[in-house]
Amino acid sequence: MSTLLDKIKLPETLRELSTKQLEQISTEIRQKIIEVTARTGGHVAPSLGAVEIAVSLHATFESPKDKILWDVGHQAYAHKILTGRLETFSTLRQLGGLSGFPNINESPHDIFTVGHASTSISQAIGLVRAQELTGQKSHVVAVIGDGSISGGLSFEGVNNIGSVKSNLIVILNDNEMSISKNVGSISNYLTQVSTSNAYIDLRNRIEKLTKRIPKVGISLFEAAKKLKDRTKHIVVSFKVDVIFEELGFKYFGPIDGHNIPLIMSTLHHAKEINGPVMIHVLTKKGKGYPPAEKDPTRFHGTGPFDIKTGEPLNGGGKETYTAIFGRTMAEIGKTNDKVVAITAAMIDGTGLEDFARQFPKRFYDVGIAEEHAATFAGALAKGGLKPVVAVYSTFLQRAYDEIIHDVCLQNLPVVFAVDRAGIVGEDGATHNGIFDLAYLRSLPNMVVMAPKDGNEFAQMLWTAAGHNGPIAIRYPRGSGPEVAGSLEQTILDIGKGEVAHRSKIHSPKTKICIISIGSMVQPSIEATTALEKEGIAATVINARFVKPLDKELILKTVKNCEQVVTIEEGVLDGGFGSAVCELLADEKINIPVLRIGLPSKFIEHGKRAEILEKYGLNSSSISEKIRTFVPQLGH
Repeated sequence: MSTLLDKIKLPETLRELSTKQLEQISTEIRQKIIEVTARTGGHVAPSLGAVEIAVSLHATFESPKDKILWDVGHQAYAHKILTGRLETFSTLRQLGGLSGFPNINESPHDIFTVGHASTSISQAIGLVRAQELTGQKSHVVAVIGDGSISGGLSFEGVNNIGSVKSNLIVILNDNEMSISKNVGSISNYLTQVSTSNAYIDLRNRIEKLTKRIPKVGISLFEAAKKLKDRTKHIVVSFKVDVIFEELGFKYFGPIDGHNIPLIMSTLHHAKEINGPVMIHVLTKKGKGYPPAEKDPTRFHGTGPFDIKTGEPLNGGGKETYTAIFGRTMAEIGKTNDKVVAITAAMIDGTGLEDFARQFPKRFYDVGIAEEHAATFAGALAKGGLKPVVAVYSTFLQRAYDEIIHDVCLQNLPVVFAVDRAGIVGEDGATHNGIFDLAYLRSLPNMVVMAPKDGNEFAQMLWTAAGHNGPIAIRYPRGSGPEVAGSLEQTILDIGKGEVAHRSKIHSPKTKICIISIGSMVQPSIEATTALEKEGIAATVINARFVKPLDKELILKTVKNCEQVVTIEEGVLDGGFGSAVCELLADEKINIPVLRIGLPSKFIEHGKRAEILEKYGLNSSSISEKIRTFVPQLGH
C-alpha cells in the first residue's frame, strides 16, 4: 500500500506540505517504527515520542546545511526515515544495516556519531563557533532530553553559552522520564514547571510572529488556535523563564511536543533570534503505541516484540549476568549493612531493582552523572561504607579521571560492577564495552576480575564486598554457561586463577597454553576439543584476574608448553594479552605468543554472536587461529 512517505522526496518536500499532510507523515513514520522494531528490537519509546519534533525540524530547517544534533540519538528513528533511509530502515540494528543511533558513516544528515548522553549542547556551541570563524552561516539545533540535560557535560556547555551571538537553538524534549525515573533538582524543577499554575500566556506573541511566516504562517496559527485547552500548551513558567534566561537563553515553553503547528511556529520565531534559544517541549514517551505508553521503561530499549500485545518474543532462557548481579547484591545487602548501591539512571538495566526495594536508604540513583557516581562512591567509602557502583562499561569511560583521582589514589574500597563489558550487539560502536580491561588494569591499587560463568560471578561479588581497596568486576551482556546448583558465596583469593582444562594426549605434536579471561574461558575449552583430535595438547587457564595476574600459575604452566595463546573479549591494545606478554618479558621467557581479541577499531552493530564470529572470538574461530599459529601443523 502506497503512503505519502513513499511519494515525496525527503526531507526537502516536507517544507512544501500542509499541516494535515505533515501530521499524516507523522502517523506513517510512527507505524513504520513500530513495524520495524517489532522485528529488530530497538529504542521504541524514545523515538515514538519524538516523531513530531523530527518532522517539524525537517519541515522548518534545511538539513544538512542546517545542523540538527540528537543528544544520545536513541530518539532519532524518525530523523533517519526522513533523511533518505526509509527503504533501508528495515535493516535497523542488523549486521551491515542501519545503526540504531545517528552515524556519520550513514548520512550527511547525521552530524555526529552519538550514543552517550549530554553531548549535544557542547557540540552545538562548537559548530556555532566554527561558523563564526570560517564565515559560514547556517542554523544549529540541538535536541536534548530532560534526563540528558541533568548530566554534568550539559551544564559545562551551558556555562559556556552566554557569549554566543549567533543563532543556536536547544530543544528540551521533556517526557518526564529517562531510562529510570529522573532524579535530582533539575528533574523536580521541570516537573514543577509542567504542572505549574503560574504561567504567562504566549498567545499574542505567537499569533503575531506566526502570521509573519511566508505562505504558511496564518494557516499554522489557525491550526494551533483550535487546540483544546490551548493555554495549557502555549505557556511559559515565570520561574523557568527567569532561570534559563539568566543562563543566557531566550526561553519559550513549555509547549505541546506533539503539536506540529505549534512547534513549527515557535521554531520559525527562534530562527529570527540571534543568540541561544531554549524551546521547552512536553512529549509522551511511546506516543501512539499503547504498550509503550503504558510501560515506557521496558520499551526504552527492547528486543523483538509482538505488535498486538507488546510482549517480548524472546523471553525466558538462562539467567543473565545482570540478573545474577541483582540477586547476589540483595543477598550481600542482607549480611552487610555497610553495603550501598549506586547507579547512574540505570536501575532496571543494571539489575538493582530488588536491592533498591529492600534497602531504599542504602540505594542511590544519581542520574546521568557517572563522574559524580565515582567520586560520590569514594566519599561514601571514606565515610565507612562499602559502595558498589553498577554501570555499563561504555559509560564508565566517562568517569575515568574520577576513578583515578577520587578512588584509586585514595585507595578506597569501592566496587565497580562493570556490566555490558565486551560486545553488546545491536547498539554498536557507542555501546560496546571493549576498552575497560585496558583502561582499568593500568591503575595503581585497582583489582580487575572477570568471571567465566554465573557462579564464579557471584563468588567475585562476595569477594569484592570484603576487599579493602578499589576493585572492578567486568561481565558481558546476556548469560554465560549453564551453572549447576545454587550460587556460591565462596571468597576467592585475590590474584589466583585456576586450570580449567588439561588435555591428556600421549605424545602430542605440540603443547600449548591457552590463558583466557571471563567470557572467553568456555569457548577456549570448546576449541581444545577439535585441537586435541589433531594432536595439539592444550592446557586452559581461567585467569580470573587481569590484575593482579596469577604469576605463579602462569609461569609454571608456560614452562611445560611450546606456545602461548591469550584470549579476551576486549581490545588487544593494552589489554589482558598485553599483561601476559609483559609478565613473560619481565621473567625473560622467550616463547611464541598469539593474542586473540578485538582489533583497535570501533566495532559495528549486529547480534552479539555474529560480531564474536566475525572477529574470531567463538570456539571454531579460536581453534582455526591456533591451527594457523602452530608451525608444526604445516600452516
